[in-house]
Amino acid sequence: MSTIIRKATIEDIPRVLDLIQELADYEKEPNEVELTVKDLQQDGFGSQPKFNCFVAEVNSKIEGIALVYPRYSTWKGEALHLEDLIVSESKRGLGIGGLLLDEVVKFGHSKGVKRISWEVLDWNEPAISFYEKKGAKVLRDWDVVQLNEQGIKQYITNIN
Repeated sequence: MSTIIRKATIEDIPRVLDLIQELADYEKEPNEVELTVKDLQQDGFGSQPKFNCFVAEVNSKIEGIALVYPRYSTWKGEALHLEDLIVSESKRGLGIGGLLLDEVVKFGHSKGVKRISWEVLDWNEPAISFYEKKGAKVLRDWDVVQLNEQGIKQYITNIN
């Protein structure tokens, strides 16, 4: 198996979106992906890219991605957020996820970040085990807090 990890190109985005949908299906949220190929191309390859994406190409087919963007920690300074690390279900267990995570860590190190962070679902034991074996600390006493688009609109209505 020949695996190449590289920075994504704009031409890779249709396959990137396929993998994002595969993750949504795996996480039992198949209808939550709203992004389009055009959105991802514009946001990742416009004049001010909002994210960086790395792809894992196995025998000339993209089988994994890692999408990251900058954050800022009030305690640490510059940080990097790993939004998603996805490996196609048929290719899991072959070391592709490790290669992608390696690339993310090298990228963060080259940017001088003080922390790289991401979330993992509490029921996704294979992913938790993978991250812990890589030396990541899973903070089980933190909860993710979000306002979705509807929540944002409702919030604005309530404060006006």
